[in-house]
Amino acid sequence: MQNTIIAGKNPVMEALKSGRSINKIMVIKGKTGGLNRHLSLASKKKIPIQTVSASKLDELSPERNHQGIIAEVATKDYVDFDEMLNASKKSTEPFLILLDGLEDPRNLGAIMRTAEAVACHGIIIPKRRSVSLNQTVAKTSAGAIEYVPVSRVPNLVMAMEKLKKEGFWIVGCEASANENIYDLNLKGPIAVVIGSEGKGLNRLVAENCDFLAKIPMKGKLNSLNASVAASIVMYEVLRQRQGCYKS
Repeated sequence: MQNTIIAGKNPVMEALKSGRSINKIMVIKGKTGGLNRHLSLASKKKIPIQTVSASKLDELSPERNHQGIIAEVATKDYVDFDEMLNASKKSTEPFLILLDGLEDPRNLGAIMRTAEAVACHGIIIPKRRSVSLNQTVAKTSAGAIEYVPVSRVPNLVMAMEKLKKEGFWIVGCEASANENIYDLNLKGPIAVVIGSEGKGLNRLVAENCDFLAKIPMKGKLNSLNASVAASIVMYEVLRQRQGCYKS
């Protein structure tokens, strides 16, 4: 499925000025004349800027009316991190998911579907080198995108540090960890960090977790799909908190 796009200098500028959730700005390689205001405003708003070929912009804008710039717009608006944090703290058992470098939109959609089922209070993703909200995510989530808030932050480690100050325990899922996820106490304010599909947790992210835990595996393979691993952990959180949820 194609992402939602806005093409052309004036439409993109209005999208930038309106505060609309924009995943990234794409500009034509080597020809940014007349786009300085766009790039400056995008940088100020910490929106990723990607340089691409003219053929790529033509592909995304079949009418070729892009004027050298396209904005990829989120299918659903992101939620401010502080708003998500404050909303989660209204619960006696705040529960958030952080995704470190997840790139497959189908994995994000599947994670959102499980997050909604277990009453997770929100998902946090980094702005760069990460999947963003698009139509593939929306389709895979089977409607969960309408109920699970997603926040994009400039720096995942800084978000983790703020969560700690607010009383959250940070649990990172790591295949090489010594501790078993089923042996941890997952009650109270918890934020679970799931790594990327191929690389797992970033080193700095792992170092800033309070606990690292693995999902036990008895077969010949040593890793799970990111969305499957996230689902297992989320349901372990739910199992331990079962008395805290109303049926």
